Amino acid sequence: MSATESWPADAAAPSLADIDALARAAFAALPEAMRARCDRLVIGVEEFPDDALLDDMGIEDPFELTGLYEGVALTEQSVDDALRPPDRVTLYRRPILDEWADRANVSLRELVAHVLVHEVAHHVGLSDDDIAAIDDWTL
Repeated sequence: MSATESWPADAAAPSLADIDALARAAFAALPEAMRARCDRLVIGVEEFPDDALLDDMGIEDPFELTGLYEGVALTEQSVDDALRPPDRVTLYRRPILDEWADRANVSLRELVAHVLVHEVAHHVGLSDDDIAAIDDWTL
């Protein structure tokens, strides 16, 4: 689907499974060297972040959070981290769909890939400022 393609008017909104499939395709398209660094990374899709998470992050509007990385960045890990649960990237379906509808200049595939890559970048140790600089440079 290109940026000019839209979801068919008579189709149901993309489901959790649709967003998950797009996220998995985006992950599979990452370079092998990047995917290899994500062997303990779990990727999931949920409707919205829960209220407790939003409260912890100081976010009032649940539509503001399209994705989240939870874990210890590879650049910060130690041998003690081998005993903790795997790191996790969660994409939030409704906020992603809302941003997609608002922007209208990007395909859903591109937006899901962008959110996924942003969160994977946190896993490998990039900050929001690092990621923003890359986004600015590549746009």
